[in-house]
Amino acid sequence: MAKSMLLIPDLEDEGSQPLYVEGVHTPDELARASGVWIGAAGSAMLPLGLYHMCDASRWLWFAVENGLVQLENDDVSYSLHGGDCCMLPPGTTGVTVTAVQEARVLWMTVDGVLSNSFLQRMGALPHRVMKQGALPSQLTLSRHIVQAVVRISAAQDASSAQLQQLLWAMLASHSGQPVAMDAVLSHEIARVVDAMRKNQYRDSFSLAEMAAISRMPVETFRKRFVSEVGMPPQSYQLFCKMERAKTLLKNGSTVRQAGVEVGMSDPYHFSKTFKNIVGMSPSAYSKTAQK
Repeated sequence: MAKSMLLIPDLEDEGSQPLYVEGVHTPDELARASGVWIGAAGSAMLPLGLYHMCDASRWLWFAVENGLVQLENDDVSYSLHGGDCCMLPPGTTGVTVTAVQEARVLWMTVDGVLSNSFLQRMGALPHRVMKQGALPSQLTLSRHIVQAVVRISAAQDASSAQLQQLLWAMLASHSGQPVAMDAVLSHEIARVVDAMRKNQYRDSFSLAEMAAISRMPVETFRKRFVSEVGMPPQSYQLFCKMERAKTLLKNGSTVRQAGVEVGMSDPYHFSKTFKNIVGMSPSAYSKTAQK
């Protein structure tokens, strides 16, 4: 099997070979002018075993679609379950990935003079490998990105413009904008997502309040939201609150201030929730983000 651009099985591992689908993309003039573009992308089915990640000179977005892997280098050790992602800054070396359970992974490299700013808006830190959750819509978009890059590599019908749309849709989704799993959100669900964004996630809407905003019965709203967004409405609300809190902490807010800004005035409750979702306490995140 040809060597992958990303993950190489350990030579001492006698397990079955992974199945790769991957490709590279040479951006057109408009993509280059935008300052950020996708350089390469791929997916792989990983049997149990150890893999060495190729050292990269570009930002890398790496996600686990299903299964369980352990990602490690000298600085970090993360357990990544289905729905988790990591962002690796340029120059990160010595990374290993151990498939604890058979796993399907997705990845893409991001290039350009604005790539650093783009990935930080996605929650990355410029000097440290960072783990976070990926929204279902982001995983869907990343699958589309892999398919488009593979078509480009095979000289089939795909374009830089299509990839640019998909890349910016990933950022829009992460930022809480109305991006559905496969298309734009319906008017009813977008109304709820916009209501969360307008007050910077300070309010904590109950399921009944969200349903009232959508003008649908509670159970109908819940099912529609899960169908379009890919996760329950209150889980989505909590994800957006923690992403807002991360931004506040990076910008110098105290733990108490960040908690109050996202509607959690009890510092203990906020810290516990933040650690459960982000993987480290808000005080540790603040120190790490501001180094």
